Amino acid sequence: MQDRRLHVPALATGLRAAFRSGYGLAQLRRDLMAGLTIGIVAVPLSMALAIATGVPPQHGLYTAIVAGAVIALTGGSRFSVSGPTAAFVVILLPIVQQYGLGGLLLATLMAGLILLVLGLTRMGGLIRFVPYPVVLGFTAGIAVVIAVLQIPDLLGLDPDGMGEHFTENVGRIVAALPGLDPVELGIGLMTLAVLILWPRLRTPVPAPLVGLAAGALAAWAVNHWVGGAEVDTIASRFTWTLDGESGTGIPPLPPHFQAPWQLPGPDGEPLGLSFGLIRDLAAPAFAIAMLAAIESLLCAVVADGLTRTRHDPNAELVGQGLGNIAAPFFGGITATAAIARTATNIRSGAVSPLSAVVHAAVVLLAVVALAGMLGLVPMAALAALLLVVAWNMSEARHFVHMLRSAPAGDVAILVLCFGLTVLFDMVLAVGVGVALAAALFIRRMALLTQAEAVPPQEDPAMGHLPAGVALYDVNGPLFFGAAEKALTSLHTVDPGVRTVILDMHDVPTMDATAIVALHTLIQEMERQGVALILAGLPTRIIVKLRRAGIRKRAGRLSYASDLARAAAVARRWHGAKRPASPRNG
Repeated sequence: MQDRRLHVPALATGLRAAFRSGYGLAQLRRDLMAGLTIGIVAVPLSMALAIATGVPPQHGLYTAIVAGAVIALTGGSRFSVSGPTAAFVVILLPIVQQYGLGGLLLATLMAGLILLVLGLTRMGGLIRFVPYPVVLGFTAGIAVVIAVLQIPDLLGLDPDGMGEHFTENVGRIVAALPGLDPVELGIGLMTLAVLILWPRLRTPVPAPLVGLAAGALAAWAVNHWVGGAEVDTIASRFTWTLDGESGTGIPPLPPHFQAPWQLPGPDGEPLGLSFGLIRDLAAPAFAIAMLAAIESLLCAVVADGLTRTRHDPNAELVGQGLGNIAAPFFGGITATAAIARTATNIRSGAVSPLSAVVHAAVVLLAVVALAGMLGLVPMAALAALLLVVAWNMSEARHFVHMLRSAPAGDVAILVLCFGLTVLFDMVLAVGVGVALAAALFIRRMALLTQAEAVPPQEDPAMGHLPAGVALYDVNGPLFFGAAEKALTSLHTVDPGVRTVILDMHDVPTMDATAIVALHTLIQEMERQGVALILAGLPTRIIVKLRRAGIRKRAGRLSYASDLARAAAVARRWHGAKRPASPRNG
């Protein structure tokens, strides 16, 4: 009897795989150095991505601390590093605008539960069914949206708020251009130049650390020595209040437990919890979960390619689910595996998920010990950092290469997903893109499936056949997109044909539509007085046809394991006298 119990993936398969391959002090030192490197990179990125999402910067840091450690310890990839990522900005920003910080954290919690269910039900292989043009199209579109959202901070503009729609935001930015601040622009461009040029020196010091440090130093100098000029920084834009204490910038405290629904909603009051709110957040939570699954499993595949290892996709989804369930209770926003940080982790010599745990500890140390210094980072410098992230995320070279070299159908899907992501939202883009890719696949498979008349003498297995026997070769899967096309051509045969042999050994599968089409074909041939022999079908398909009522009938319908046996049946039928049947009614 088949076991129908729920399959529970093993936890921490990435960590256990690393330990099974041998782990000692040498490997621990490598993990410590890699974790230190990616922790330094993660601090500015986490702040910048939280701000881009519409929440204070400490929530991005809390995400890297809590979700980064939980996912690393429980997931299925040895090298993935999780935290806030740029891909979520376009999904999370509208949630913050409609439901506030509490709504975002509650939606993240719900998404974590969905990811957990996906892992427990072994849905990790679904990543293979998301076509590359869809992924490239929506990631490039997200990159464009992120880049546009950074323009106000880079130019020192003060637009009349930023809305949910790309065109609306572009209009507001254009209207605010007369207020451009040359000092903010200068700091932003200087930071951008450092971020672009520093990696060419090939030093172990990460470019984000150097770029933001240079920007912070320049902002401090302007604010203290240039009269009448004031550079907007994290400390000047954000304030916090906690347990009776208050301050500017980032609170120098570790993340603390608080239920997401107790945090502010869109009106600044505690969000509360109700069935109506959960119902309203169900669709955003599902979108978050789907993108998190795609992003995390893609990252794990990239890590496998760089290290020649194999991840456990279902365990990775469980780990991502647990991380996104835990993080909201400590102020963390949505987390997923980050490809850039994972690649840096691998290049830095990591050998196990402990490097990601060290990365979380480094971020925690920065929050507790360096909160005051982090508050000095200018907003223009963070905007420059996110512009670099958006450029790397866009994969512009791959995008242009696909436009030039891919088939027309794939190019259309790529452009459509890109446009829908920019002008509407990523959920619509992915849904439409996957649907069109599926339709394109069905069309291509339908073109490959065909039925052709074959002269019997071309196949030596047929031997000598009496007159009135025709052979047709049916190739390809018979499913709803191809069955009707392939079998329709058989409805009218030559008037002299009394028996048709269908060579179906190249038919790997038949769905319900194909069975109905075959049933119709049998009825039509019986009306014309033509017998039918189905040759080469596997046993599982024959059983399926018999269950549908397509059974052997002497002199009318038969199954044969190969063409030689089909020819023998045809000779036997033609050697016996059969009652004549009217051919046209």
